[in-house]
Amino acid sequence: MGKGKQGKSAVAKLPKKKCCESKSRCGRCPLRMLKEGTLPAGYTVHKRKLMKVGEVPAASKKKKKKAA
Repeated sequence: MGKGKQGKSAVAKLPKKKCCESKSRCGRCPLRMLKEGTLPAGYTVHKRKLMKVGEVPAASKKKKKKAA
């Protein structure tokens, strides 16, 4: 008995960390995955970059620091 793709077919491809901004989206584009609903749980896209849910973007941290 040989091992086929039976167990590996369930493994989802992880998205790229940043969208390459091409018009025809690649298979791992975070924007495409977000639209299709195949983005892994706990992740979101902010300004074409993959982020964890609840993570504060770097620009927002600087604004908060100056305001304090």
